[in-house]
Amino acid sequence: MPLILASTSRYRRELLERLQLPFHISRPDVDETVLPGEAPDALARRLAHAKAVAIALQHPEAWVIGADQVAAFGTQPMGKPGTRENAFAQLSAMSGREIRFHTAVCLLNGELLLEAADTTTVRFRTLRPDEIERYLDAEQPLDCAGSFKCEGLGITLFEGIDSHDPTALVGLPLIALSRMLRQAGFTLP
Repeated sequence: MPLILASTSRYRRELLERLQLPFHISRPDVDETVLPGEAPDALARRLAHAKAVAIALQHPEAWVIGADQVAAFGTQPMGKPGTRENAFAQLSAMSGREIRFHTAVCLLNGELLLEAADTTTVRFRTLRPDEIERYLDAEQPLDCAGSFKCEGLGITLFEGIDSHDPTALVGLPLIALSRMLRQAGFTLP
């Protein structure tokens, strides 16, 4: 059966390519507005499911992968910065603190639904303003939740990372997804 990634994120595409399965990409049209009182982990799960459903309705014969990630600064969700000023503000606020990244994945085909989630804790070292500026100059992570790319120079901003799945921090938990794909009948090593 066809496999579709319900995301146009290049980071998720690159991660899924590691599994060496043929797949297509489709952009889900999903409202990502946070619901009143919605916790960051619940938001990530709801959006991953909604993205999979949006594409599955268009392609009922396919297995659809939906994924979402929400950074949580305390109990507040933190989105993609979009601008350099917002990225600087996010990194300054996270300096010397812990941030949790809630990453959810959903595999859907008709009535068959498999779901998983991962929480990754990132401990930032104390960052000086000039370090933040140099980092932003080097990677321009304006499209990344939390304003960093852990697969690049962003790793230099941390004191530590706690996770069950290191790919979850990039946006797609491949350990859980591999398990779900095997359950669905896909052949993986």
